[in-house]
Amino acid sequence: VQLQACGGGLVETGDSLRLSCVVSGRPFSSYGMGWFRQAPGKDRDFVAAIRWSGDTTLYADSVKGRFTISRDNAKNTVWLQMVSLKPEDTAVYYCGARQGQGVYTRRDLYEYWGQGTLVTVSS
Repeated sequence: VQLQACGGGLVETGDSLRLSCVVSGRPFSSYGMGWFRQAPGKDRDFVAAIRWSGDTTLYADSVKGRFTISRDNAKNTVWLQMVSLKPEDTAVYYCGARQGQGVYTRRDLYEYWGQGTLVTVSS
């Protein structure tokens, strides 16, 4: 399974970005998907997750109401729509995949990771 994340960039406070993660190698619909982020000198933290069917999502408190995770199983793609970005959102964002029917918030449960895409929010 390979994950390819993209969509990061340099934006200003209050701007929006949409990250994409394309999955190849196995039936995408069998995987729960998640987004995590890692700021310099910090751990990789949970941001959002979505069930294989797309009917259940979970978010970190810090992004609730601002970020939206979604997926299209026909396109093997999961997105993270980010609005009202803040400087504290600055990090490398990683998408992860885990085979199963759950919604996974723990980093250690993910089996596959993308390479990360950098989001920088200037103040």
